[in-house]
Amino acid sequence: MSSRIEKDFVFDACIHFENHFLINSYNVEISFLIETSDIVEQNTAIDRVGYFIYNCINHSLFIQDNEKEAIGKYKDAGLKVIETPEAPFDQILSMLLLVKLNTISEGRLKITDLTLGSTFSDGIRFCMVSEIAEDVVNTTDHNLWWNQVSICTKNGVTQQDTSDSNILKLFEDEGWAEAGLSWQPKQKKK
Repeated sequence: MSSRIEKDFVFDACIHFENHFLINSYNVEISFLIETSDIVEQNTAIDRVGYFIYNCINHSLFIQDNEKEAIGKYKDAGLKVIETPEAPFDQILSMLLLVKLNTISEGRLKITDLTLGSTFSDGIRFCMVSEIAEDVVNTTDHNLWWNQVSICTKNGVTQQDTSDSNILKLFEDEGWAEAGLSWQPKQKKK
């Protein structure tokens, strides 16, 4: 099934830029293609997008990953820090968000377009398409938060204690089960 739907989101986040702590509000318009005929999966995928925006990035702080001293101070202060590969301008945030939201939708929805504007963008909105975002940001390193299916916003992987085996467990159910947003097992047709 290939229907198109759109949904708008609003969230607040801080940015660290040129040694300043700034509070910003973001408006995001997202266009999706529905890639599954299962209505439950469609709803779960759109709910995952909303959950990630409202529970994982809302009230967080975006900061370039090379700002190690500032990152340490913000983490020590208890802030929810999200590292970006470049300065956290709206354009790079739109790319990272598009890639992450496509990743967590796991093929049930495909974000084709994402438009992001913010208080600091002075009325300018960045209209991003998936092909451009996927060409610009690293989409092959699964240690980067935007390439992880989990609700995680930190780079790296978690390792579960496997006692007497050498199996690396990457995000058991990726945190979605606790949010009630796991994919339901397919029913076998009789």
